[in-house]
Amino acid sequence: MEKIEIRKVLHHDCELLHRLAVETFVESYGSVNAEANMQGYLNQNYSVEQLKLELKHPFSEFYFAYLNQEAVGFLKINFNEAQTKTQDKPSIEIERIYVLKKFQGKQIGQLLFNKAIEIGKEQHAKYLWLGVWEKNERAIRFYQKNGLLPYGKHIFKLGDEEQLDILMKVAVTSFSNPIESKKSD
Repeated sequence: MEKIEIRKVLHHDCELLHRLAVETFVESYGSVNAEANMQGYLNQNYSVEQLKLELKHPFSEFYFAYLNQEAVGFLKINFNEAQTKTQDKPSIEIERIYVLKKFQGKQIGQLLFNKAIEIGKEQHAKYLWLGVWEKNERAIRFYQKNGLLPYGKHIFKLGDEEQLDILMKVAVTSFSNPIESKKSD
């Protein structure tokens, strides 16, 4: 029986976060982007030093997904001024949500997404938003399945290449509270 747990990433987890972040990003985009652009992006955004800074930020949080005690995915969320684009307050941004390819299809991404919604409710966020690469059809379908709708676009720089991200959002209140639902049954 497989056991999936979501745990907050702590400062001492930085090396594990680094390895998982690099591996999932390369799995997701390495075959469709220039190697120099990938390496530059990884060096700038996924270095141990950069991740340590992000872990210290008071308005950013990371969470690991563990399957049978193995870290197989992660989530990064941002609040307030940590968000990558200025948003109406209160909102929450999913900046990163990645699962190792060999573990996709096991509802791990869904559990990470659900964690973001749970935190959004705790923070009294009006909506959750994110940017997703226009060519990442699998992720777009996943977010649409979860009720996110496109509301804009922005440029994402990967090395010397500009890519188009679709901005999507959903009202946090559109998700029922499972605990409240059980009480009313």
